[in-house]
Amino acid sequence: MKRFLRSFRYAGRGLSAGWRGQTNIRVMTVLALLAIGLGWWTGLSTVEWAVLALTIGLVLSLELLNTAGEKLVDILSPGYDDRYGQVKDILAAAVLIASIAAATVGVLIFAPRLFGN
Repeated sequence: MKRFLRSFRYAGRGLSAGWRGQTNIRVMTVLALLAIGLGWWTGLSTVEWAVLALTIGLVLSLELLNTAGEKLVDILSPGYDDRYGQVKDILAAAVLIASIAAATVGVLIFAPRLFGN
């Protein structure tokens, strides 16, 4: 049980490191909170809340993975190396794709409520 509870502490440290280490995670958190507020204001259905929660979780998780990958690359290669640069670019692309998908989900969920069918 101690090991299980300790894992939450480690995860909390990881969240804290991600929060301190990247502006993007803070921006994405603010956008997520705005989406949650808009969802509350517009009265989302249970399914819409589930889609929104999964979308937010996916984007924030990928941003944390991107941050961890960048830190690992910086440790492995303090100088510039094209191969490591490609790793960073691929990690960033994963976040970009998830962000575009999240924006699409946001439009599909909120546009009909805000602008009518």
